Amino acid sequence: MIKIAVYGKGGIGKSTTVSNVAAVLAGRGLKVMQIGCDPKADSTVALRHGEEMTTVLDLYREKKQGLELKDMVRTGYQGVICVEAGGPTPGLGCAGRGIITALEKLKETGAYEVYKPDVVLYDVLGDVVCGGFSMPMRKGYADKVFIITSGENMAIHAGANIAMAVENFKNRGYASLGGIILNRRNVAREEEKVQELAEDFHTQVIGTLSRSDLVAEAEEQGKTLMESFPESEMAEEYRKLADAIMEVCMEEK
Repeated sequence: MIKIAVYGKGGIGKSTTVSNVAAVLAGRGLKVMQIGCDPKADSTVALRHGEEMTTVLDLYREKKQGLELKDMVRTGYQGVICVEAGGPTPGLGCAGRGIITALEKLKETGAYEVYKPDVVLYDVLGDVVCGGFSMPMRKGYADKVFIITSGENMAIHAGANIAMAVENFKNRGYASLGGIILNRRNVAREEEKVQELAEDFHTQVIGTLSRSDLVAEAEEQGKTLMESFPESEMAEEYRKLADAIMEVCMEEK
């Protein structure tokens, strides 16, 4: 089982990227589980044709110890196993609590043993790398962390904070940094700035994604780009990215 956490600033395209990579891998016959670790709980919506999921945190509030694995899991496009951690009512509680609850409950209910995924993808908000938001990095969860960024200054800043967290945790047996993914916003010196970020943390830019109107068009249809436009150039970029991610992860297997 390969376990991957994808981090980045809010709005940088994590969920879009993770969902399309999940669709690529599942389309190749791998069993894929995608766990949305963002309070917005919209990580898997494109895999489920726009249908939102009840989050693990909401289910736990309702059912407490009666919460079962089947309550938390739904199936999406290409058979991707979908989970949404969720978050608190704004102003009431820690935003990372949903991640902690979700990952603990999935482990308690034997999710990984029951579904036996080949690949687990954690889609994690990276604006703040503490508390629940750092949990997917911890031992027993992700093996590798990938950071999505553009060349925008705030995205670069968030990416550096995420990379620093990975660096600070490395002596605890936590996940290691697998690389940087450039999601283009077509700003000045974009490739140069992202390459500098990679070099600062002794890693590599493993993939680059173009800015494409087809991505938004697919999401308007409530689908991943891989489902709506599988023959497009953008779909080929997601395939290449999926290959690059898997290659990095397999290097240490």
